[in-house]
Amino acid sequence: MVKTGKFTGRSPEDKFTVDNEITHNSVDWNKFNKAFPQDKFNFLFQDVVSYLEDRDVFVQDNFACADPTYRIGVRVIAEIPWSAQFAGNMFIRPKAGELEHFVPDWTIYCAPGFQAAVELHGTRQENFSIIDFKSKRILIGGSAYTGEIKKSIFTILNFILPHDKGVLSMHCSANKGKEGDTTIFFGLSGTGKTTLSADPERSLIGDDEHGWSDKGVFNFEGGCYAKCIDLTEEKEPDIYRAIKPEAILENIVFHEGTNIPDFSKAHITENTRVSYPLGHIRNSLIPSIGGHPKNIFFLTCDAYGILPPISRLTKAQAMYHFISGYTAKVAGTEAGVTEPKATFSACFGAPFLPLHPTFYAEMLGEKIEKFNPHIWLINTGWTGGPYGVGSRMKLSYTRAMITAALKGELDHGSYDTHEIFGLHFPAHCPGVPSDVLNPRNTWADPAEYDRKAADLARMFVENFSKYSSKASEEILNAAPRV
Repeated sequence: MVKTGKFTGRSPEDKFTVDNEITHNSVDWNKFNKAFPQDKFNFLFQDVVSYLEDRDVFVQDNFACADPTYRIGVRVIAEIPWSAQFAGNMFIRPKAGELEHFVPDWTIYCAPGFQAAVELHGTRQENFSIIDFKSKRILIGGSAYTGEIKKSIFTILNFILPHDKGVLSMHCSANKGKEGDTTIFFGLSGTGKTTLSADPERSLIGDDEHGWSDKGVFNFEGGCYAKCIDLTEEKEPDIYRAIKPEAILENIVFHEGTNIPDFSKAHITENTRVSYPLGHIRNSLIPSIGGHPKNIFFLTCDAYGILPPISRLTKAQAMYHFISGYTAKVAGTEAGVTEPKATFSACFGAPFLPLHPTFYAEMLGEKIEKFNPHIWLINTGWTGGPYGVGSRMKLSYTRAMITAALKGELDHGSYDTHEIFGLHFPAHCPGVPSDVLNPRNTWADPAEYDRKAADLARMFVENFSKYSSKASEEILNAAPRV
């Protein structure tokens, strides 16, 4: 059990990419992809190395990408031991003999105790996470939050794989059924991605980050990084039972007078976490590789209670909603977020996408066209009204809808169409009251629902305007009607 100090979540404003000949014309420079001068990086690197040279460090060598075709070697040089252990949990551990001739493709220097001098080093404040694609080095300083380690590798793969290898990188979980069918779940932290993919009837490929090549889906990681707030064995047995030796609990307190974790408490943060090797999940799939997905679920936590709990998407709608990435940030996932907040995060992972969102969306469209999966939009958010009025969608209903989709029970039934969003939602679903399927029916005042639905549609259109110049007509025509 560890405490990460001042930072208990990611700090997106302090993440940078070095601007050089590799990135200058390729990276989509925006508020998430902030340019950092090469000379400043080189100077900061020397200072970080000098800082670490005066200390005992902990080195962990691992791999990223379960598919050997795309595997990269990752070395983590860490100031504190549990940063290295985290890397051992989260990335793919070398087999016997693989360390003898290990040469890292990328090296992460993790120095939580090193604080940058803003005027000297060119950072925004004392903490930083900086990626240099030229030297293949990542500097993390001033923050002990381990999520920065994991997300830095995700970010580099989001550049290398689509840009150089023609592989779609995805912020998603994935599992595999007994019949060999692969399913992937897109969604931000807190939307149910980890929970819904941990299905006792299916083998877990991975809970967060994957690639989709011409051969199928593969995990980037070798572990899981699950939220722990209000964790119980009854609600999430697989995650609960995965907490055993080698697992790292972050920012969790004990029951008073005991050494038993109290998952109900958010004394330090609501973003309490546990990292553990994938093998701690009893039905995990190792190596974590699956075929082409038969079903794809976009998970959104709609704080306004407008979107249907399940909708079937066309290819164009899938690309539109993929780029939109509508959801609500969950308390504690990022610094400063203390309650659910509606947001749009492109491709359900905007902070980690070095390329323009339409680049990833077009790749997704090509995959859909070629492999013809079923695409579903799942609202795990509110029903019966917005946050503060309605209630959160029952997990049992969400599971029933996903099960029905996986079994093909929604393939041939009747569907209704949302007048504003154009979404097609089933009239009936086993295990779910029919009234729940149509969100308008759950509101006490249908006219108020219509007004709020129009408001949300305008938010979609306004958000998408910054991508429209690079989006195809097919994608633009899938926008809600306002």
